[in-house]
Amino acid sequence: MYGGFTTARHELLRAEVGAFAETEVRPRVPEMEASRAVHHELSRLIARQGWIGVTVDEAYGGMGAGHVAKTVVIEELARVSGAMGAMVQASQLGVAKILHFGDGAQWATWLPRIASGDRLPTIAVTEPESGGHVLGMRATAHREGDSYVLNGRKVFVGNSHVGDLHGVVVRTGPGSRGLSAFLVESDRPGLSLAPQRPALGLHGFSFGELVLDGVRVPAANLLGAEGDGMAVAYSSSVLYGRANLTAVSLGIHRAIVEETAAYAAERRLYGRPLAELDSVRQKLGQMQSNLMTAGTVAYHAVDLLDRGLPCDAQLMNAKLVGVESSLDSARLAMEVHAACGLFTDRPVERFVRDAHHIYAPAGTSDIQRLRLAENALGTVKGEQWSVRFAAHAAPLPVAA
Repeated sequence: MYGGFTTARHELLRAEVGAFAETEVRPRVPEMEASRAVHHELSRLIARQGWIGVTVDEAYGGMGAGHVAKTVVIEELARVSGAMGAMVQASQLGVAKILHFGDGAQWATWLPRIASGDRLPTIAVTEPESGGHVLGMRATAHREGDSYVLNGRKVFVGNSHVGDLHGVVVRTGPGSRGLSAFLVESDRPGLSLAPQRPALGLHGFSFGELVLDGVRVPAANLLGAEGDGMAVAYSSSVLYGRANLTAVSLGIHRAIVEETAAYAAERRLYGRPLAELDSVRQKLGQMQSNLMTAGTVAYHAVDLLDRGLPCDAQLMNAKLVGVESSLDSARLAMEVHAACGLFTDRPVERFVRDAHHIYAPAGTSDIQRLRLAENALGTVKGEQWSVRFAAHAAPLPVAA
């Protein structure tokens, strides 16, 4: 489908996930839209397919298939349900922190459970008063003997209400080296969830608030060393968050184009299909161009990541192009549908709502542009995360 970036095995995986999405996910979409409730059952069903472990090494029960394969999985689910695509992408963020910063014991304990779908991981960084400004966080952890005690609040936590293992970044000291990350099981005393708030879109997905009130975890739950918290947060966002959200955006984008093309072909105006009008064909052509560009940029970035090549900038650009072009196509889709697009008997209004949810996480478009400007000016500081963790790349072998 994306020439040069996917193999025959990737496309077999695409067909498998796509068939599952059509038979198991699509029938549940009306219920999720009507209730706006977190869909625990479907989240677990998807996890049990083994796709959360797509980047986990086979030695730990995963697929060992890499980031291109992960993109395929998320895109295919998001094409049918942005909420379930978002569920998988958020779980993948939880996987990243363990893969990159976990020790042997943590790998052995958690990766097989994640790969089997028995445990859903999350990552919790954002706070109410500091937003995405990591250094502004106020949640804390202090050491007491062989344990740490955590206090504070985390918001916009993907999979907050279905997650079993939260990766929580908190402050253990001053400055940029004063942040640390911990694995916090969801049943730890003192950990609670604020009620899930109604949202514009992604109905069925949870992105809520964790409240940490004297939560005690063993020192063995520390990810990496004290002071690694900023690296945990940034690397997970750059390498997984931007790529994952790009994949969600791409799936929604495909749905927007496919639905609009089908509508234009079936809708008759003045005795002929809407698709015969030049003005409509211009919009459809632009939407298809947007989609093709977004797809190429997305798969190029994760292909580089799988091959262990420097690609931080390409991942930023993929999120920027993916989100902005999907929102452009969403506007054009509504123009083609006109008043008919405002009613819920057609799915385009859902796609439009869902598309807006991908804008802010892992950096808004303004943030991506600022970082890309640093590349243009040659002022980027430090080693690229894609270089630092190149050893974790596990591309799917090319099939004959």
